[in-house]
Amino acid sequence: MPARSFNAALTALLAAALFGATTPIAKLLLGALSPFMLAGLFYLGSGVGLALTMLVRRYLGAGKANVHDARIAPAELPWLAGAILAGGVAGPALLMLGLTSTPAATGSLLLNLEGVLTAVIAWVVFRENVDLQVFLGMVAIVAGGVLLSWKPHAAGLPVGALLVALACLCWAIDNNLTRKVSANDAMVIACVKGLVAGPVNLVIAYMLGVGMPGIGQAAAAMATGFAGYGVSLVLFVVALRNLGTARTGAYFSVAPLFGVALSLALWPDMPSLAFWCAAALMAIGVWLHLRERHEHTHTHEPLDHTHRHRHDEHHRHAHDFAWDGSEPHTHPHRHEMITHTHAHYPDIHHRHSH
Repeated sequence: MPARSFNAALTALLAAALFGATTPIAKLLLGALSPFMLAGLFYLGSGVGLALTMLVRRYLGAGKANVHDARIAPAELPWLAGAILAGGVAGPALLMLGLTSTPAATGSLLLNLEGVLTAVIAWVVFRENVDLQVFLGMVAIVAGGVLLSWKPHAAGLPVGALLVALACLCWAIDNNLTRKVSANDAMVIACVKGLVAGPVNLVIAYMLGVGMPGIGQAAAAMATGFAGYGVSLVLFVVALRNLGTARTGAYFSVAPLFGVALSLALWPDMPSLAFWCAAALMAIGVWLHLRERHEHTHTHEPLDHTHRHRHDEHHRHAHDFAWDGSEPHTHPHRHEMITHTHAHYPDIHHRHSH
């Protein structure tokens, strides 16, 4: 795996670890907070925390040479709005409702479905390439999710498990829409989502008659949201930019493993045989995703866009402004047509047909 792709994979895994740990903590906090209140505080903590981080970054001068970083083109705003609605409002609320009647470890493993659904939407709707190995990995993860939720004497899936699955669908839609704006500053994207989704969920909670929690509970929820929703999303967007939607979703499927480890530490219990079989199937699916490699001769069509970059093999352009040689930097630039062969993923420069 190329060094850049390896670093992007580590970024996705770190995002997964932060998000996965959030699920059992959410289960712990749900004893005192309503689902919409908790979702609102999570995202509000994410937005406020990232806004403060950007202010510090600006004060220290880290962004002065990259004036284009915080700008999102008007044509991309509908994609961002859709991502916020699906992943910032609907997804967290459904997850919190589902966790009220679903064991934390089970809820954590069910979140593997997010990676599968992300890949399916990327493949079917947005025509992103998904190799046979990735498909087989998805089958294994789906099989694990079905085994985990199946109740022989029940009329159907438990309501809690179904709500968690619907939350995964919302986040899968969010991931694919976020792909459309992933060339922009990841911190800005995550901050905007938090500052919009947080108040919306809090308003819903208020309309349902839920009062504000104590300062300690609110602070704990917001701190959890900053790490598990804010920092995690920033890392996820960076990985999305470099790996594409389906591959990033595959790496992110590791998230439930971190959630399971933490939930079993918080609530020590001996999991059932079905639990371990489901975990094994999901682990096989993740392993198949991780070992996938994609290489062939491909042609880059002419492309104009703006993002943070270095002058690598895909960025050999001249500048129409005074440049001091510093990298990485951000400015509008054009990619000319080029045909070559190398290992690659469906990143922002390799969204080609096969």
